[in-house]
Amino acid sequence: MASYILSIDQGTTSSRAIIFDHDGKIVSQSQREHQQIFPQAGWVEHDPMEIWVNVREVSGEALSRAQLTRHDIAGIGITNQRETAIIWNRKTGLPVYNGLVWQDTRTQDLIDAVEASHGSDLFRKKTGLPLATYFSASKIVWILDNVEGARAAAEAGELAFGTPDTWVLWNLTGGVDGGVHATDVTNASRTLLMDLETCSWDKDLIAAWGIPASLLPEIRSSSEVYGHAHSSSLLREVPISGILGDQQAATFGQVAFEAGESKNTYGTGNFLIVNTGTTPVQSKNGLLTTVAYQLGDEAPRYALEGSIAVTGSLIQWLRDNLGLISEASEVEALAASVPDNGGCYVVPAFSGLFAPYWRSDARGVIVGLTRFINKGHIARAALEATAFQTREVLDAVNADAGVDLTELKVDGGMVKNETLMQFQADILGVPVIRPQVAETTALGAAYVAGLAVGYWSSREELRGKWAEDKRFVPGMPAETSAKLLAQWKKAVTRTFDWVD
Repeated sequence: MASYILSIDQGTTSSRAIIFDHDGKIVSQSQREHQQIFPQAGWVEHDPMEIWVNVREVSGEALSRAQLTRHDIAGIGITNQRETAIIWNRKTGLPVYNGLVWQDTRTQDLIDAVEASHGSDLFRKKTGLPLATYFSASKIVWILDNVEGARAAAEAGELAFGTPDTWVLWNLTGGVDGGVHATDVTNASRTLLMDLETCSWDKDLIAAWGIPASLLPEIRSSSEVYGHAHSSSLLREVPISGILGDQQAATFGQVAFEAGESKNTYGTGNFLIVNTGTTPVQSKNGLLTTVAYQLGDEAPRYALEGSIAVTGSLIQWLRDNLGLISEASEVEALAASVPDNGGCYVVPAFSGLFAPYWRSDARGVIVGLTRFINKGHIARAALEATAFQTREVLDAVNADAGVDLTELKVDGGMVKNETLMQFQADILGVPVIRPQVAETTALGAAYVAGLAVGYWSSREELRGKWAEDKRFVPGMPAETSAKLLAQWKKAVTRTFDWVD
């Protein structure tokens, strides 16, 4: 039997390939960043061809670094940035336009028009989602209506839509030479087009948006063999056997399989997910209802999700736009150069505010500035913004669930920052637990791929592989954290109504 699983993690800022062994340990990995394209304010794009080239290259590099071949790989799992919309020509294999990234807000007028004509209740009831630019549907419509010839080609069945998982799967299985056009339930649940109860494309929703049904991929479970790598690939004949949206993959990698189990991922944005079992729960506090995972023919599992648009990307902004640091890793030392934020707060509403506010009219602010404030205070305020936003989402989760979470499992690139993790525990008032394998997004994709091909036998086996690395225990007096949180909430109100 082949000895390893390859996970392709197609994220917002980079594409990675990670090879895992049977113990869920990393054997080798490779990573390439891709260009972030900002044609104008509020527009965020990725080049799908660059992404596909990077996926191929990192997959080859990961194999080479481990001195492995395709014969050593039992299955391939794919995890991806969700909601990002890519449309391509089925015959040429070329995108008709850049991918519109989940952070892109150019489609607000489309959202307003659909809400005016159909209301929002239809969408929230069927999809568990609010009408927002975050999701894929309005991005599809924008491409069809703004790229010359795109709508006519789509109506003729010549084009295909997919989130990045679908784009990678289609290319990996042959592209124009018989590529598989499919997605899994977790990604489909982020489009505003899938009925949560049936896990199928909904005719009424498709009609409301005016999207040709032929554009859409087949919806499959998260753990099954979708196809095999094409003969032109280094991975030829290896089964592609798992797909999960990135946040659901991180949840699976944290072995949060059952109702009440949760995780928080610290990446480009932050995403807190709580498993609600086999029944979708509609939020009353600004959270999303989504699919957590589905294994083969089993019933799908659902979750509540608190989505925060800007956390890790705020640190990139400090680096790339302000030049306060030259490497993202430098932010911790800069933040630690001051004892507190000095009364400075950064609210990074670059794309509006996501959970629990859902304010598309909001824009980012830095408040509390005095002559005393230096770059250390700004760096500290940027880190603290991640913790404050997580606290607000956790409060919403507790209100919806009716039971307070007693601890928080964390993962993602930012959890290496111990200054942030300690402040997170302080502002939440509950322990924050970091696992030994922090790359739980890639691990979750590996797990569902491995289950589908018998590499792992069960979720119970996987649960036994999770191990704690470090536990951060609250140490801040309650009155201090309450005062800081009150100031944060005051700062958030300053972002409202900026866009008319």
